[in-house]
Amino acid sequence: MVKETVRISDMRLSDIDEVLEIEKLCFPTPWTRRAFVSELNENVYAHYIVARSNGRLAGYAGMWVILEEAHITNIAVHPAYRRQGLGWLLLHELMERARVRHATAMTLEVRTSNLVAQTMYTRAGFQVRGLRKGYYTDTKEDAIVMWKDDLAISTGARPH
Repeated sequence: MVKETVRISDMRLSDIDEVLEIEKLCFPTPWTRRAFVSELNENVYAHYIVARSNGRLAGYAGMWVILEEAHITNIAVHPAYRRQGLGWLLLHELMERARVRHATAMTLEVRTSNLVAQTMYTRAGFQVRGLRKGYYTDTKEDAIVMWKDDLAISTGARPH
């Protein structure tokens, strides 16, 4: 579990520099500054959060909530903060915020190679529902489509 005190808050434009640093460390094709600015300023369906540990941005996550469905766009944790439960905290915060916005189901795509994330999602009650061939255009990797059908049911169990 996260050892330091972690504070989760809404992502602000002032967080983007730190978010972009994590993007570059976590993804083969990181999102651009413009993409995050657009999500924060223009997308009425978008909701993004950041996690700070001792003042440092340690991770972030985002989703779109459209009618009764929430779609996770990204969850990323700085490598220095991995394996401490921060991804789990971010995921559960997204789920709670989706419930507050009256979403009843949540979906996401995850790289077939990202076994750590797949395990976390499965433990949180997500189920595999499909495969998107060549979904990630940067590497042509397939995406596993996962759904959690009932956001009212939440597992409080921590990952091992």
